[in-house]
Amino acid sequence: MAKQLDLDLFEDKITNNLTRTIRLQSTENKLDGEVIVYPRFFDFSESDRLFEQLNSSLKWRQDLIRVFGREIRIPRLNAWYGDEGKTYTYSGNSMCPQKWTPTLTLIKERIEKEIGLNFNSVLANLYRDGKDSVSWHSDDEPELGINPVIASVSFGETRRFQLRHKSNKELERVEIPLTHGSLLIMKGTTQHYWKHQIPKTAKKIGARINLTFRVVN
Repeated sequence: MAKQLDLDLFEDKITNNLTRTIRLQSTENKLDGEVIVYPRFFDFSESDRLFEQLNSSLKWRQDLIRVFGREIRIPRLNAWYGDEGKTYTYSGNSMCPQKWTPTLTLIKERIEKEIGLNFNSVLANLYRDGKDSVSWHSDDEPELGINPVIASVSFGETRRFQLRHKSNKELERVEIPLTHGSLLIMKGTTQHYWKHQIPKTAKKIGARINLTFRVVN
């Protein structure tokens, strides 16, 4: 029988940041993944500044993907940055890395210091309004290796981040609001057993920038 997810809350006394650890389980004894959320990893004033810097300095593009035999533009803008040679391929698109910017490096080093892992690449997404989205998927491309750790930081408008189990349909979806300056870590076997998405919304909302830091092999 499906088991509800386990949710632990603990207070980070240094940053006054309420951190959520979500243990994703499909059965009583099976841990399918783990997600850690820092709702206020960057404070509001710094998040405002970082959003403006990223929005104006990153080289945004809108890729085409093939769906049911026809090409369509993905409903968001993106950009790929990283160490030399760290090419990334998704949905049939190969992205060669652009050089790290000072802003991306600052954000990356702050996250690395917190979680003790060094990243060599980042996928930036710009959701211009509520019509922009990303559909159900897992970050399980071969170049990410087994059990990748994905660090996702958000600036701008709050968007709904949803997770659903790939095979256990009895489990309810997990929904997490990704707020201005928040950090979400996906680790363990999350990408094996769970998919995630940012759904569209009919609400009139502003833009959101999301950075997903990765280790590309």
